[in-house]
Amino acid sequence: MAYPHIRPRRMRRDDFSRRLMREHVLTTNDLIYPVFVHEETGRSPVASMPGVERLSIDELLRVGEEALELGVPVLDLFGVPDPAAKTADGRIAWDEDGIIPRAIRALKARFPELGVMSDQALDPYTTHGQDGLIDDTGYILNDETIEALVKQSLAHAAAGVDILSPSDMMDGRIGAIREALEKAGYINTRIMSYAAKYASAFYGPFRSAVGSAGNLGKGNKFTYQMDPANSNEALHEIALDLEEGADMVMVKPGLPYLDVIRRVKDEFGVPTFAYQVSGEYAMIKAAAANGWLDEKACALEALTAFKRAGADGVLTYFALDAARWLRDG
Repeated sequence: MAYPHIRPRRMRRDDFSRRLMREHVLTTNDLIYPVFVHEETGRSPVASMPGVERLSIDELLRVGEEALELGVPVLDLFGVPDPAAKTADGRIAWDEDGIIPRAIRALKARFPELGVMSDQALDPYTTHGQDGLIDDTGYILNDETIEALVKQSLAHAAAGVDILSPSDMMDGRIGAIREALEKAGYINTRIMSYAAKYASAFYGPFRSAVGSAGNLGKGNKFTYQMDPANSNEALHEIALDLEEGADMVMVKPGLPYLDVIRRVKDEFGVPTFAYQVSGEYAMIKAAAANGWLDEKACALEALTAFKRAGADGVLTYFALDAARWLRDG
């Protein structure tokens, strides 16, 4: 039948009927909160990410308690080391007494039920701001970088991390990390691979937050992160990481790559996550601060879009705010 017998607006008329046919629902179970942990005392605001702060470990524990109270299941830790400790090889990244191993131990001791995830990449720890070791020409060395990432992964696993999240995009690193974990007895340490990480222009505020922007300068990461024009390549990368032992995969950035998320979920049916990156967050915050957008409505709409595209969860700087909004209605 055609109009007027078919009126799709009938089901949109009232809140109860809209709720009855809602296809995708965002809950706090879908949220992972990225947190920057620094060596300094207290909190330090990230200028390009309003509402986001670098935290000392004691402040991190307060955020962990808040996350538990709000029902946010996982914190994802990113280290902000002392700039004076940075080296060309980023060796502080695998120091067992470095900022992230200490943060992991503190969180797991105080809140054993809280999921703790950590980043594996060298860019916050290197003097050049790249995710890997470099040769004399400035090229990022793949296999040598993997050796460093394995050391970093084992340091985090020894501290008690629940989920490793290698974000470097070196070829073969998932297999090497998985093999090292097995040999060391960390058989239940999960890996969420940044399997489709694009060389995106949306990462700027994050690089400022971890202190790598100045080190990177005018450099780029085109030789190891993916070309934003490609989606078939993402499926190839994800297939490789799953074969090597990844438990979960991630697409990064998020909103500009919803088509990739959908293809990944349809093709593999594995736990698939999206990262609503710093640039996406900063755009919403800036527009809201100018009165151009409703922050709550736009943030929740964007997060729901990830679910609609097929993501099982989202890493987002809105996580705590979104949990409050979902709780309070």
